[in-house]
Amino acid sequence: MATYGVKLERSDSLELGRHPEAPAAEDLIEWCKAEKKVGKLLAVDLFAGAGGLGVGLEAAGWTVAIAVDNNEVALKTHRANFRGLALNVDMSNPDEVESLIKMVRNIDIDLVAGGPPCQPFSRAGRAKIRSLVDQGVRDRNDQRKELWRSFVRVVLALRPRTVLMENVPDMAIADDLAVIREIAQMLEQNGYSVDYRLLDAWRCGVPQHRKRFILQARRDGVALNWPKPVHRIVTVYDAIGDLPRLGKGTGARQMSYLPDSQSEFAKMLSEESSGQFVYDHMTRPVRADDRQAFSLMTSKTLYSDLPQHLRRYRSDTFVDKYKRLAWDDLSRTITAHIAKDGYWYIHPEENRTLTVREAARIQTFPDHFRFSGTRSDAFRQIGNAVPPLLARSVATCLTPLSSSLSGSPLVLSNEVLRTVIARWALSDRSNRWWLYCGPQMTRDAAFVAALLDMHRMKNDSAAQLMVPLIGSGNLANLDQELDSMSFLTAARRSRLRKALDALRDDDYNIDNEKVASLLSDAQFGVYRLLMGENVLVLNECVRRNVSILKGLPDHQTGLLTDIKVALSQLVANDDLASLRMGAIRVMSGAQVQMIVDEAMTYPTNTRFTEKWGDGRK
Repeated sequence: MATYGVKLERSDSLELGRHPEAPAAEDLIEWCKAEKKVGKLLAVDLFAGAGGLGVGLEAAGWTVAIAVDNNEVALKTHRANFRGLALNVDMSNPDEVESLIKMVRNIDIDLVAGGPPCQPFSRAGRAKIRSLVDQGVRDRNDQRKELWRSFVRVVLALRPRTVLMENVPDMAIADDLAVIREIAQMLEQNGYSVDYRLLDAWRCGVPQHRKRFILQARRDGVALNWPKPVHRIVTVYDAIGDLPRLGKGTGARQMSYLPDSQSEFAKMLSEESSGQFVYDHMTRPVRADDRQAFSLMTSKTLYSDLPQHLRRYRSDTFVDKYKRLAWDDLSRTITAHIAKDGYWYIHPEENRTLTVREAARIQTFPDHFRFSGTRSDAFRQIGNAVPPLLARSVATCLTPLSSSLSGSPLVLSNEVLRTVIARWALSDRSNRWWLYCGPQMTRDAAFVAALLDMHRMKNDSAAQLMVPLIGSGNLANLDQELDSMSFLTAARRSRLRKALDALRDDDYNIDNEKVASLLSDAQFGVYRLLMGENVLVLNECVRRNVSILKGLPDHQTGLLTDIKVALSQLVANDDLASLRMGAIRVMSGAQVQMIVDEAMTYPTNTRFTEKWGDGRK
């Protein structure tokens, strides 16, 4: 039997010294005062890692005064590349968080930025986490999910002018964006205007497929804006085509670098580095059989296309285990996984995996940026980082002059839209109560309304149907009168008859489990909404309405995740969330336009404070 053990070959460990201009902890306040005196904007970077977000912040004009992480290798990288103070703080420890706040409280901080650890939210890490939970190695209630609370705690304690948070898309779309909506609500209650969305990194000039969730907030009265998207991709060749070829070698910490030509992108990343050398241009040794496999591959070759004797993994499970990048396209997402397995990132031309410098280029780290530790440590830091160019694009929009710097058109504020939608919904509910949660809605009525898609019925027919369910009425009353309801279509009558027949033996008693068995998934979502739960309900009508209300660009209107994120901003997380969701679900196109028209003229200095009446669910 063949064996496939790979000899472990560790690289040397790069030891980096502290930046010569970094202050000592005891000098931090005076150092920050000196920075402010010369007009610098000060930022705190939480969960900073190696500093991908920080590089982008500083390129946008901010100074990262304090960076926080609890990975010492990444902190060594940060201390070497940044002038500010990098602190080892466990953000899951409330005492350490409070100590950090006490240390920074008297500094005039303009921005708090960061990305709470994303593994529990990440699709890439979810299967592994489940496995660790099953083995008893990982707590089912992973505390990293709650680190966002520490982030918000610091924000509310320091009250910076602006806030920037990034994470994986799954943080946004998981659980109907419950976490994100709670964060937004907490910030808004403390005087911040909040906006968030999913950004494609390539639209900010990053040469890879990488979608990130971005939240920004500010309390200085300046409108929130977003970067103007680029429409030409930066290719893999643009990013790394100028770097030295390695042949059958593995590269080195330092190599001669005298390129014949460079793309504009490569010039940008190398402009502050020595023109004679490139650093950390090194990769792992390649096995003989892997080299043979690589030699047979193009960017379109699937793992299953390789000859059987060159496959070491199940081709049905590892369909894209080996993936050669294409010169003329974007790279696949650079993740921390590259530290363990480079097969997903095979060089477009040579029969090897990417080097540290190539991965850093694709992440948009400048060439002068060095990474502490071993080769694997460097890969891990790069894969965990925010692409600096993405960070710069967003951070530029948070500067005081962001309104003039951003190319995006101004949009209606979420607060105004929510106000107008809620007022419209309250008015509409007085005429069509069966489409909304509220005092008149009962469990039986919600079941019928969801089952029959009553927002598609004529109002007079819907009103007649609901008469047996008003007040103390119930499904038994409806069953008795169903045959006389000639206004119902045959399809709706049949659907309702089958449901009532199924419930008759249990005296028409229903609970969530029974309701779920009689409704489709979409219908059950509507039922939950009508019962007052804060859920997001998506269909084509909602997609259309959200696109108009939020003024989404064409490239976002067809993407379900983008629609869901935009919808969550309109619905929010307060007592009126279910009401707003109900309204967006049932509005016609003409009614949506009326909302937009009213919002355009709505006084922005008022808040909607009307509360629910008696009977609120």
